[in-house]
Amino acid sequence: MAARSLWRTRSKLLVLGTAVCGGSSAAFIASSEDPSATLKLCTTIPVRIFRNSVTAASIAYDYEYSLLGLAEGSNERTKVKHEVHLRSAQKLQELCFKNGGIYIKLGQHIGQLDYLVPEEYVRTMRESMLNKCPVSSYEQVCEVFQKEVGETPDKLFAEFDPVPIASASLAQVHVARTHDGKKVAVKVQHAHMTDSAAADTAAVGFIVNTLHKIFPSFDYRWLLDEMSESLPKELDFLVEAKNNEKCLDNFRKMSPHIAEYVYAPTVYWNLSTSKVLTMEFMDGAQVNDVAKIKKLGIQPYEVSKLVSQTFAEMMFKHGFVHCDPHAANLIVRPAPSGKRNIYGKRKPQLVLLDHGLYKELDFNTRFNYASLWKALIFSDANAIKEHSAKLGAGDDLYALFAGILTMRPWKQVINTSVDHLVIQGTQEDRSELQMYASEYFSQISELLRRLPRVILLMLKTNDCLRSVNNELLKGSSLESFLIIGKVSSEAVLEAKRSQKNSLIKRFKIWLEGLSVEARLWVMQFALWILQVRQTLTLSY
Repeated sequence: MAARSLWRTRSKLLVLGTAVCGGSSAAFIASSEDPSATLKLCTTIPVRIFRNSVTAASIAYDYEYSLLGLAEGSNERTKVKHEVHLRSAQKLQELCFKNGGIYIKLGQHIGQLDYLVPEEYVRTMRESMLNKCPVSSYEQVCEVFQKEVGETPDKLFAEFDPVPIASASLAQVHVARTHDGKKVAVKVQHAHMTDSAAADTAAVGFIVNTLHKIFPSFDYRWLLDEMSESLPKELDFLVEAKNNEKCLDNFRKMSPHIAEYVYAPTVYWNLSTSKVLTMEFMDGAQVNDVAKIKKLGIQPYEVSKLVSQTFAEMMFKHGFVHCDPHAANLIVRPAPSGKRNIYGKRKPQLVLLDHGLYKELDFNTRFNYASLWKALIFSDANAIKEHSAKLGAGDDLYALFAGILTMRPWKQVINTSVDHLVIQGTQEDRSELQMYASEYFSQISELLRRLPRVILLMLKTNDCLRSVNNELLKGSSLESFLIIGKVSSEAVLEAKRSQKNSLIKRFKIWLEGLSVEARLWVMQFALWILQVRQTLTLSY
């Protein structure tokens, strides 16, 4: 009976997947920017959606059937679950590579979720998704150039290497040289990416919605809203170029004390369009390449501190945050100033790449987020509850929210020892956190549904940064948390001062709008209040 029910579930997924093909294809044709490309791509969309359905059905069936009848907590169930996790991760990896585009981005994100999703998924995705993305042919690159600028790359540049040095989910990068001899990196969007993105979003939506119907605790429908808003911006490279310049400008104006240690490549606007982005070529070590970082005479510990400081400044002070800081987007090189630390090692400079995905935090969100992190660092349970609630977690899920942000259980979050948030990366730490993730999966889903999307992106950013720190230090460091505590505390003070100054300014404007007699009356009343306060103070 149970097996028959499982087969019905699998069949339902396949039938729904087939049925949705027609509707998604129609939406795809309607939104296409290139009718000729539509005819070519339209045949692939139903195939992708059917492929999604088969994969989702296969994974769901594997979990239900393989674990059927095995006692919770038994050694046999643990062994079988590990095998199912590994098989399912490999199926998901294969699906991401076959479909490409936004599926690669989803796979990359899973690869950053240390301690939150099963280790088999994290390891499988991390080993493949960052550096083994599909590559567009040179003919496809030329097709994009012809549509964008009316010339092929060999005409536009003095030199253009047809073999890309890197390929990501949405684009790939070629090395070139301008006619005045400057070495540049040219980011070229994969052909027809804008067209296929709408259909891919619909396909992912189908999978997420269907899984939620079958498994109500799996509720990641918020992901669809985020993709619908973020993807068009990521596909417009002119938006990325503006983000690049705004990011650097923010450091110069608001964080001058570290501005020389944070850099973003110069944009060549005359050689850039919405699908082709030409930038200064950056050389250095990928942030997780510890061996190369050491060869450059830089200490990984110094890099970890700089990464923590950079993103703390963005989150808590600038309110304009790079939300895709995985290892391939962070380059480390010696600071051009030649400065060295007290041990004679070279000071690092962090180069930020791929500025397509940014989020702006309004004043209240930034203030509450900074206040929450300050409370987490200083183990202030009441402030954690207050600011978690203000950010949307409610009075019932604030402890879980704190746990997801820090990747520590509540008893550790409120521990008053100075290193209470440090994770050593031991197997015991990993097992404990995975146990919590499994035990509270439905509550985690509910929390993610409640939180504003901008905070969800902050969670993704935290996942990426935590992963980078784990690579650099094989765990987290006390220094990183002290930096976060310091910057968040400064941001809270600045926000309060700004609020106070704003109130004074508004009061002055209001006062200036009054008649002379009314102004005199207000001043006399204020003096009387001060005298009363002084009298009361002296009497006590």
